Amino acid sequence: MTEPGIYYGTDEAAYHADRDSISASGIKLLLKAPALYRHRLDNPEHKDVFDFGTAAHRKVLGVGAEVVEVRVEVETKRDGVKQTILADSWAFKAASDERDRLRAEGKVALLPADCRKVEAMADVLSTHTTAMRLLSKGQPEVSAYATDEPTGLLRRCRFDWLGEGILTDYKSCADASPSGFGNAVARYGYDLQAAYYLDIARDLGHPAKAFAFIAQEKEPPYLVEVYDLDEDFLARGRRRYREGLERLRDCLATDLWPGYTGRDFTTLPAPRWALYESETA
Repeated sequence: MTEPGIYYGTDEAAYHADRDSISASGIKLLLKAPALYRHRLDNPEHKDVFDFGTAAHRKVLGVGAEVVEVRVEVETKRDGVKQTILADSWAFKAASDERDRLRAEGKVALLPADCRKVEAMADVLSTHTTAMRLLSKGQPEVSAYATDEPTGLLRRCRFDWLGEGILTDYKSCADASPSGFGNAVARYGYDLQAAYYLDIARDLGHPAKAFAFIAQEKEPPYLVEVYDLDEDFLARGRRRYREGLERLRDCLATDLWPGYTGRDFTTLPAPRWALYESETA
């Protein structure tokens, strides 16, 4: 078991494979359904969408797995004409085989269009003064482990950027506007992540007082915004992660991993949108 502390230069794969501690993403899954968390723990999965985010992090932060552009020629029919092209989808077996081979070597495979997109995003980000200032001092991809005193559980996190006073996280997203990214924070539990990371840093004696998100859109012109969360948002995230830790403690004590409700029978209310739809039809 990893001892509490801050670790520089640790292997990312080893970090994600740790079964003796709980991450923010693990807590979010556990809050959805403990059975899902336990299944994912026993059956790790990898999604293609993860690779784009990893590649963007590599380009922006300068660390991480090697990114390889997959340039495989395949034959296909476009507009009724048979032609040879560079594979532009993992649906082509030759491309997916090469992707899987690279993954087995610990590398990140990207199609040519995604490689160009990552390069363009990094170019735009490099012109954003505040984002560059946040990433100018500190260390990238730093792992941290801290014991949660109320539950006795070992928490872990991996800071995108561990600054002297600000923890910074880079998010590629569909909408970097205040309303769009604010909705994403609530939907994907980024508030839980921010509170979790701040509390781990605090418990390890790090002086960070704020958590900043660098949000960048994945489509041209690749707009960039920098946000932190207000106290209400952070309090919401802290309540949720505490609920998750307590739920994990109870699951470990009983070795019971319930599904979505934990009940044998649940009366399902109509969604609000459905009621409104029937009233206005």
